Amino acid sequence: MADTGEDDGTRTGNRVDIDGDATGPVIAGNYNVVVDAQHGSTVTVLMDGQRPRPRRRDRIRLLPRRQGTPLGRDADLAAIAAALHAGESVQLWGPPGVGKSALLRYAARTLDAGGDGVVFLDAARREPEDLAQDIFEACHSTGGYAPSRGELPQLMEGVEATVYVDNADYTAEQLRTVMDAAPDALFVFAGREEVLQGTDGRAHRVEGITRDAAAELLTRELGGPGDPDLVTALWEAAAGTPLLLLRATAVARPDPAAGLPRPGAVRELLHPLFDRLDEPSLRALHLLGTFRDAELDPEHIGALSGTPDAAALCAGLAGLGLAEETELGYRVADGVVAALRERQGLRPYALERLCGYFADWAARPETPAAQVAGHARALEVLAELAEQSGRADLAVRVVRAASPALARSLRFGVWGRLLDQGLPAAQRAGDRQAEAYFTHERGVRAVLTGNRVLAAVLLAEAGILWRQLGDTQGADAAANAQQYVPQEPGAGAGSPDAGSPDGPGEVNAPEGGGSDIGSSSTDPTPLQDPTAGTVPGTPAPEPALTPETGASMPTDPGPTAPDMPTVPSDPGMSGGGMPVDPGTAASPATGVPPTGIGEAGGAVAASAGAGGAGAAIALKVAAVIAAVVIGAVAVEQNRSSSESASDTPAVSAPTPTVEFTAPTDPVDATTDEPEPTGLAGTWNGSDGGTYVFTDAGLGTYTMADEDGCGNPTSTEFTGSGDTYSATAPGYAREPCDLVLGQIRTTITLGEDGDTAEVTQEVVSVVDRSARCTTCQSFTLTRAS
Repeated sequence: MADTGEDDGTRTGNRVDIDGDATGPVIAGNYNVVVDAQHGSTVTVLMDGQRPRPRRRDRIRLLPRRQGTPLGRDADLAAIAAALHAGESVQLWGPPGVGKSALLRYAARTLDAGGDGVVFLDAARREPEDLAQDIFEACHSTGGYAPSRGELPQLMEGVEATVYVDNADYTAEQLRTVMDAAPDALFVFAGREEVLQGTDGRAHRVEGITRDAAAELLTRELGGPGDPDLVTALWEAAAGTPLLLLRATAVARPDPAAGLPRPGAVRELLHPLFDRLDEPSLRALHLLGTFRDAELDPEHIGALSGTPDAAALCAGLAGLGLAEETELGYRVADGVVAALRERQGLRPYALERLCGYFADWAARPETPAAQVAGHARALEVLAELAEQSGRADLAVRVVRAASPALARSLRFGVWGRLLDQGLPAAQRAGDRQAEAYFTHERGVRAVLTGNRVLAAVLLAEAGILWRQLGDTQGADAAANAQQYVPQEPGAGAGSPDAGSPDGPGEVNAPEGGGSDIGSSSTDPTPLQDPTAGTVPGTPAPEPALTPETGASMPTDPGPTAPDMPTVPSDPGMSGGGMPVDPGTAASPATGVPPTGIGEAGGAVAASAGAGGAGAAIALKVAAVIAAVVIGAVAVEQNRSSSESASDTPAVSAPTPTVEFTAPTDPVDATTDEPEPTGLAGTWNGSDGGTYVFTDAGLGTYTMADEDGCGNPTSTEFTGSGDTYSATAPGYAREPCDLVLGQIRTTITLGEDGDTAEVTQEVVSVVDRSARCTTCQSFTLTRAS
């Protein structure tokens, strides 16, 4: 995914490249994976000496785009330089709009790199493991190879690069995961919250610019000095935040005689800026707002908004403080989405058109896998909008089209996120072929990431689903992959010995030959005998989910899929009250992959039996909102299939215990002027708990929580109006980081805004017949 920038390391335009053959097999640890978009991917194990030998680049130089010199940042630059000179990593932290990204980019381009070179990356909505693969590819010619988590530090040993990472809103543990991937590199992170402390490195707070720097910025933007008293008042009102000062000058620029806006209005400048946009600019901004915090390539912005020269148009929006330029393209600036929701006369984008456009684009053979991975957040937002609009069929279409490219990109974190969206969507849409495919691919991914129990159960379930569909090729592929499920340490089954290291690209594999990419621990529990027991029958459907509200920008969902929950509120309204055209119901999928997706080449080795469903699995649920155990979920095998037990050999899995806890995607709880609106504030629960929610912008609220292993993290609730929700992974009790499902917590505010109802439901588990027996509902009362 790294753009190597072979001339001077500078990205020209907004683009992303990937090494190797993006359409052929890829190698992850000891595994060779042939991605098949129709019947599910196949896995084989490489013998000793067959794995690639990544070659370290002679020149490591992956620089950010060029930009102007940030004003008033000499002291901050000196602090970064001092930390690097002392051999320490450093974290820049501060609120949105304060200028962290501009400072980081300028430092990456101007400070003495030393060592082996410079790498600049954007971590927005990226898993640490995916970011580690970015670093690896920036430093090596890889040829479509992802080393295991154990191999990666060995391959990166001796690489003394300086790695700059923007939008690194990670926990301290996640930052360590990234730094451990390149043990001899120095890191400069930028994020909203101070988390880097102690021996890990220094934390440096980035604050607003000085009064003199603010005056210089205003003079530069307006073409002349402003009234000194007014400049001072504006600087104080904006707390020196460059983004707010930039918006103030943008309001005054068309009519300098009218002067700068009054200081009291410095935080209310968005609507006057909207009024001054021409129609193409407003359409483009509306599109960016629809995709919330996702970045889009200008090519897509122009195609979907119908605006010519979208790159220049978006650059103009960035100059007004309404959009942010990224290495890939553009995303909406902080605070803009909420103001856009209030604007009258915006015609919602048709959700069916958005989903169709990106599904067709992602499925094209000529679309680079890295480009699809770069737009993964946009695809994720589309799937969320489709689900919220009652169009699970559109969510399936998007995820099904993108999954093969995401697998080939070797970004297993984001691939897993999309698959976790696609599986429950397929179940709700009644698309059995897509359900089998997503279950199969999740099983293959679990093999590659070393999650033994999950891999065994998912591949067994996929085998049943393929056979029920009459797809023997898919069933054989699932059975074949099952024989490569990683064994317990020291078992040695399923893959050969890696042999001795031979050069920088050949290192020892983890014991047992299994890959541990993206896995933070090894599952110590041995698998049971695959022939033990039989599980006849057909899986019972997963309980339907209540539709969520809360899209950042309204969309037109188009036709409503059959048998889906109705869109809440007015039949013609969705996503915050914008009108939509419900259209005509779409027909269920027929089991054919999206147009443009073909089967990958390569033989599929068959093995006896497709495998059955796992044994009963007891799940322990911890509430997302409380981070405490509240009950248990029983996975019951209530199957009644036309297939006999003799036709479908069964696999029996161990009985893991699952805790559902918060996602690890922390967002800074600090805003310039926090207000007790929406969820923001302190709440007392009828369960005896006290919960503090902080407004993080873009319809997002954060709350301190713990992950499955008890490490501190942050739960992120998103939505709008009176409904907010968070979906969290479910972890096994042992090992505590083994993900086996997901649970959704929804908070609905009362009319008075001072009370709220909390509900919980299982979204997906390793077995689709799961039912939650103790998910509770309780009330919240605002304390402040």
